Amino acid sequence: MSAAHAPQGPSEWRFAWRGLDASGATRRGTLIALDAAAVRDALKRERITVLAIERRSSAGAPKARHADVTCFTRQLASLLRAGLPLANALELLALSPGPNGMPRIAAALARDIAGGLRFADSLAQHPARFNALYCQLVAVGEASGALAAVLARLADDRERAAAQRAKVRAALTYPVAVLLLALVITAALLVWVVPTFKQIFDGFGAALPAPTQIVLMLSAGAARWSVPAAVAAATGALAMQAALRRSETARIAFGRTLLKLPLCGTLLTTLCAARWSRALGTLLAAGTPLADAFDSLAHASGNAFFDRAASAGISERLRHGERLAAAMRAAGCFPADVVQPVAVAEESGALDAMLLDVASLADRQVDEKIALVSSLCEPLVIVVLGALVGGLVVAMYLPIIQLGNVV
Repeated sequence: MSAAHAPQGPSEWRFAWRGLDASGATRRGTLIALDAAAVRDALKRERITVLAIERRSSAGAPKARHADVTCFTRQLASLLRAGLPLANALELLALSPGPNGMPRIAAALARDIAGGLRFADSLAQHPARFNALYCQLVAVGEASGALAAVLARLADDRERAAAQRAKVRAALTYPVAVLLLALVITAALLVWVVPTFKQIFDGFGAALPAPTQIVLMLSAGAARWSVPAAVAAATGALAMQAALRRSETARIAFGRTLLKLPLCGTLLTTLCAARWSRALGTLLAAGTPLADAFDSLAHASGNAFFDRAASAGISERLRHGERLAAAMRAAGCFPADVVQPVAVAEESGALDAMLLDVASLADRQVDEKIALVSSLCEPLVIVVLGALVGGLVVAMYLPIIQLGNVV
């Protein structure tokens, strides 16, 4: 049974319950389950005598963060390596406490496995948590009998990707935050401090220097347009977020813009190439044919423009008989130091190992570029901050200095 035609699981409900614990004290709470019988079983395991159960509302789809899915993958791999059957391991993970939705997802997966569904097809019913690459690797692991090893490899890759995202986010967040703070301080000075100086300058009765006139014009504009500009910026940000969520065209255009940013563009391109190469190398190492691997790479890099240029474009060229390295070069989004080793590996027949080595090399390059960007951003931020605030102060005190010279 394919994932596309797999039956959807039964709906879960939110139940309110009231009961007595082992000491006779009254307990109340809510549980998410398929039916009242499942609620009774869960409370029985906690030694609670049920007095009343009331079905409230539909529980909705379970939600889980990227880190929760990674933790689930690591724990499931460990349980399978310890010798537990898949269904029992999932049932054990379903009992794990926590505010995230992974226990509910694990319970749903366990029900699907007990109903005869393949694990990969069951995972495919939760596309927001398990992407096509994840499901494809699990399918290969099921077919080869190496599911525990594949899950452990998936957990390693997800942890590595999360660490890289944290590094990139940290490298970009600091300069952006400082620049935004500088803009806020400058706007505050223009709106509240500069008008005070303007009252003093009006009593001079003399022409003001050009820098001071420019600052006064900016102050008048900021006082008049700051609120509408802030509202327009917030509206634009919300509209962009909605467009990126709903429109593939918008995601592709945004991805292209990110890859062309100064300084950060080359860093993000290398990061995307590393993720894509690692995903393809992992699929090939697991036994997936090259022609079939690209169906699972639609979101491998996390950048919509890179994914479309790489996966769709390369897949089409391979169907027309081109070599992988030539197709990667024609895609125009891979650095040369990624394409050249792939061309050598195609001749030697070690493409999967070379792709993984290339991904590791690209990861190291990303780390080096992150350190370089961080080192460049610190003095740049200081210069910009000094120019904004310092220029504003000098422009305000320049008429007073000139008046003192005249006196």
